[in-house]
Amino acid sequence: MALASLWPPTYCSHMESDSSTIPKNTLTDILFVVFLRLIAIGCFWLGLQYWSMLVGYSLAGQARFDLLNLPWKVAGAGLAVVFPVAALGLWLTVSWGPVIWVLAAGGQVLMYGLWPQIFGSNPLIVILHACVAALYCIFRILLWQEKRRRRQQVMVDLP
Repeated sequence: MALASLWPPTYCSHMESDSSTIPKNTLTDILFVVFLRLIAIGCFWLGLQYWSMLVGYSLAGQARFDLLNLPWKVAGAGLAVVFPVAALGLWLTVSWGPVIWVLAAGGQVLMYGLWPQIFGSNPLIVILHACVAALYCIFRILLWQEKRRRRQQVMVDLP
């Protein structure tokens, strides 16, 4: 039973006319969601790569979990879990998605940038994560400016 059917029609009609409209999404909002979802697809792919490595599906079974040394066991298992979780958070555009992505990307940057003697060198991953972080910051700045502009338009100074 709908809540509106409990009240007389006069109350409902007055409430509907007073209701505020939902603000339309700007182009920046839409592009930001598309950006987050593209990064989510990338994170899911990286998670699948780590899982396939750990179970022996890829790399001809040479990188199965039981054959790895301790640093690779820790990093591989951790990233195999964190990347899909980050993908879910980014796809749903929830606030914890980028936080989990930072943990996963930070782990890979540390692996391939700080400890290349253990994990090997992969400058492409480091550059891609830096570009994604820079684009994310640019989007957040643009969204903050739009929000500030909208707030200033709504403000009314009364005498």
